[in-house]
Amino acid sequence: MNDQSRSEAYAAAGVDITAGYRAVELMKAHIARTVTPGVCSDVGGFGGLFELDITGMERPVLVSGTDGVGTKLKIAFLMDKHDTVGIDCVAMCVNDVICCGAKPLYFLDYIACGRNVPERIEQIVAGVAEGCVQAGAALIGGETAEMPGFYDEKEYDLAGYTTGVVDKKKIIDNSLTNAGDVIIALPSSGVHSNGFSLVRKIFDVENKDITKPVPELSGKSLGETLLTPTKIYVKPVLALLEKVRVKGISHITGGGFYENIPRSIPEGLCARIEKSSVRVLPIFDLIKKAGNITERDMFNTFNMGVGMSITVDRDDADLALRILRENDEDAYVIGEIISSGERIVLC
Repeated sequence: MNDQSRSEAYAAAGVDITAGYRAVELMKAHIARTVTPGVCSDVGGFGGLFELDITGMERPVLVSGTDGVGTKLKIAFLMDKHDTVGIDCVAMCVNDVICCGAKPLYFLDYIACGRNVPERIEQIVAGVAEGCVQAGAALIGGETAEMPGFYDEKEYDLAGYTTGVVDKKKIIDNSLTNAGDVIIALPSSGVHSNGFSLVRKIFDVENKDITKPVPELSGKSLGETLLTPTKIYVKPVLALLEKVRVKGISHITGGGFYENIPRSIPEGLCARIEKSSVRVLPIFDLIKKAGNITERDMFNTFNMGVGMSITVDRDDADLALRILRENDEDAYVIGEIISSGERIVLC
């Protein structure tokens, strides 16, 4: 910690430099959990350094992704619980880059807040670190910006960035997809980090008590259920890629089935999804009922219990399911690729 750096004038304007130093000290133990062999810098420098190991790769390609947590953060503020949203931030980035077969290497976060409360920042970064551990990525840097007058003292925003690597010949570009291929679902853990503007409106969360147990949610509160962190699929998908030729992967985020699944299918082909096969989570039934939302809008906004879809050859489907289940994913078939029709058909 830098004991010499303190500006009384800056502090009077609402920015406490020493709080920033304290937050960094509190972060260090969490960041240490994420260190991987490529890390060659410590926290506190002007840039995070990572040595790229391309052993066994003919033409390494770097793949980058960035995202935030969105208005799900409003639930964290209401619940005064800040140790899981960091997992969401990591998940939204690493789940994207794995869709083209890239292994996430490292992660950086950005926290902007109205007031730097070191213990709260520590909780946020603890979640980021946990997400990095789940993804096998190193947390090599970040930024905490104290912005009084821009954010409320009790609020913050959280965003992140990841870079992964894949051998060019192994990039999943959907070009191998054919009619008859099978679409496999990986279950979601809940709403994940999309659709919260609608969720907040439906449940009027700012004016209702979201801490009470809800029978339809197995006795959990609405706030607790909504804060369930986004599932990270990196490790099971990497295990699958080692043994099965995967033809397409979709991360089911904002836009639900209708926007995301077609992104993993070439023009001229269609995804046929059996709605009866989709294991819809209770939270989505509650959202649909409370908001009087049409079925199509539900599937066009939320993941509905499917966080990721994977397309494989029909002959590889049983092996793919076995590998995914061996890696703690209760994967199941939800549809197939067909040769004609709209880009996606739910029937």
